[in-house]
Amino acid sequence: MSDLFPGFDLRRIPVEGIEINGRIGGAGPPLLLLHGYPETHACWHRLAPRLAESFQLVLPDLPGYRDSGFLEPDEAERNYSKRNLAAMMVALMRALGHERFRLVGHDRGARVACRLALDHPEAVEKLVLFDILPTLEEWARFDKDEALATFHWPFLAQPDGLPERLIAATPDFFLRSLMNRWAGDPARIAPEALAEYLRCFRRESVIRATCADYRAGATTDIEDDEADRLAGHRIACPMLLLWGEGRGDILPVWRRWASDLRGGAIACGHFLQEEAPEAVLAQLLPFLK
Repeated sequence: MSDLFPGFDLRRIPVEGIEINGRIGGAGPPLLLLHGYPETHACWHRLAPRLAESFQLVLPDLPGYRDSGFLEPDEAERNYSKRNLAAMMVALMRALGHERFRLVGHDRGARVACRLALDHPEAVEKLVLFDILPTLEEWARFDKDEALATFHWPFLAQPDGLPERLIAATPDFFLRSLMNRWAGDPARIAPEALAEYLRCFRRESVIRATCADYRAGATTDIEDDEADRLAGHRIACPMLLLWGEGRGDILPVWRRWASDLRGGAIACGHFLQEEAPEAVLAQLLPFLK
């Protein structure tokens, strides 16, 4: 992993009763980057060197993922709600001395980032989301095709330990299957990064945490989104949205949620920052600066 992030410091930072594992490097205004499922902060290795020339990067593993501390799932599905994870990321940045920062998120990390921008608008200068729709909107569009393409949403949200036991039987097969389905070109995922994802995904605690993440996505996260929509809450800061070209145009959906929005599709699959780093940087750097 040190080879993927030369010059970055590996840190463990106490936050809300657990330790958040991650890397810090670069110089300039603070920039927090949040990874998605089923990955770790290793997913940023192709963007980090260029971004570190202009920003101080904070690259954490989300709670329960990789080597960050584990939150015991609760019956109310609040511990892994995006609201709670967002509050923990704000606490992480404050522990590092950053009251206000730029924010980039991919996949589940983008959902945490979206919730952070809604709940803590004073903390976010600019927001970048990779390849998601709002959680409420994602569930609302489920039909046959969507269910087949994103079967993992209802599967991982099943109760009573069902997905945990099935995934634990063959974690490498499950993770590789998802990565191959979602990547436009699986060969673009660096072997060193994939080995790290596999190492972490074999852990029982990571499997439990990630299932709890998706259970929250099917319950409390929807409730929080619905409350915001009813109250007319919108993302106020400038927002850049980038997505893999297979999704079609998703800007119209996001215009219901963001007041200052721009973005477009990238010629790649779901893992933008790993499959098409140069194309991402071409839009990301001018926006963040």
